[in-house]
Amino acid sequence: MLIGLFPELDAPGGVQRAGRHLAAVLTEFASSRGMACLLLSLNDSPELHRMTLGGREFVFTGCDRAKGRFTVTALRAARRKAKLVLAAHPNLGPVVQAMWFVAPRMKSIICTHGIDVWEPLGGLRRRALLHANLVLAPSRDTADHVASEQRVARERIRVLPWALDPQFEALISPGSHPALPADFPPGRVILAVGRWLATERYKGMDTLITALPRLLTRWPELQLVLAGTGDDRGWLEDLMEKNGVHRHVHFLTGMNYPELAACYSACEIFALPSEGEGFGLVYLEAMACGKPVIGGTHGGAPEIIEDGVTGYLVPHGDTIQLATSIEALLADPAHAKEMGARGRQRAEHEFHFKAFAKSLKKILREQCES
Repeated sequence: MLIGLFPELDAPGGVQRAGRHLAAVLTEFASSRGMACLLLSLNDSPELHRMTLGGREFVFTGCDRAKGRFTVTALRAARRKAKLVLAAHPNLGPVVQAMWFVAPRMKSIICTHGIDVWEPLGGLRRRALLHANLVLAPSRDTADHVASEQRVARERIRVLPWALDPQFEALISPGSHPALPADFPPGRVILAVGRWLATERYKGMDTLITALPRLLTRWPELQLVLAGTGDDRGWLEDLMEKNGVHRHVHFLTGMNYPELAACYSACEIFALPSEGEGFGLVYLEAMACGKPVIGGTHGGAPEIIEDGVTGYLVPHGDTIQLATSIEALLADPAHAKEMGARGRQRAEHEFHFKAFAKSLKKILREQCES
């Protein structure tokens, strides 16, 4: 039996999307080897869920945020001669630790994402990483943090970049024309996608707002769209008022995936000058839509964005350099289009879901046969 443990699957977000990719491939791999596969989600509603990803169906059970039920179900599954468990987030490490007591020969893989491992973890979460057979990281930067901050041996760390979502690829394919949200503004649009949380101000939404006054003196039709959700909107709105740009900033919430894909396609520039992206699926999605991308010089972003080739990298909080990079793209649309075309080519060639699935299956096969 193969077991997959997930914090959440049926929800928006990069960790959730990566989890769905893992779940689909884990299910497909188990089926190809005639093995049972149990997928458990801690935070999803308490029923059997069916999802499809690129023609791959997978089934999982939600535990409605009940940690006790989640752990007991995982332990019962481990007793059924479990061959391998894959935990899709380090926070689930303590459950993996408990499973080893009832299935000491079971192999384990723990996935990391970025900021979740940039500081030393405590207690059972760190112990689980240290004892896991393999720790996966989506970027070399995150792998370096796993080694330096969590003290995991390099030989037990593997870099496995996340991939473009097959559904997203279908939505942006020729002939597909998803509708824009009704409140998407006209004009030249800079798009940023991400949560607006007081605990995640590292994403740089505030820097985009403070860069606008300089940009509007030359391009008065310019609009900034912040797509996402979170508890920090009030702080950002105060910042808009202080900078006199409230007519040019638009918050879009509650969008479905087709609407989000339409926003990527309709914008002129994608910008998220973050210092906390372990990988940055949103950069990849924007590149797949042929848009020039601006990201931070930090984390995993430089492994996706080629500075001066597919977009620009700017230090977090540097309003002047951010504005200068945006100006360069707005002033030369032909150059911006070339950057976007190179980004699309890279996204399609290096981050296709089939390549991700092939790499993950190879990892699973190695662990199951060792």
